[in-house]
Amino acid sequence: MPENSPQIKAFIRERAHLFWYTPDDQKEEISHELLVEHILNYGSLDDVRQLFALMGLDMVAHVFFHAINESERKRGNYNEKTLNYFTHLFNRYASGNT
Repeated sequence: MPENSPQIKAFIRERAHLFWYTPDDQKEEISHELLVEHILNYGSLDDVRQLFALMGLDMVAHVFFHAINESERKRGNYNEKTLNYFTHLFNRYASGNT
């Protein structure tokens, strides 16, 4: 897992409440998979836009599809509506991540 950039760490700090069960001293080091999952499930539209700006739409789509298709975490961690919406969005607008 790549280390989170200073910008991503700041993004996480500003939204620390979305990672309620992660100990405070470990929040900045969460995986991209957990970051994407929590922002897409619990973040605001602004949070999602900022995540796309930080990581790029294609990278967020890659992390999302990996989580729902190949990861041990599987689909169960995404809200049903979130899963449906972002599957359609990424299939339409992200390149090569289906």
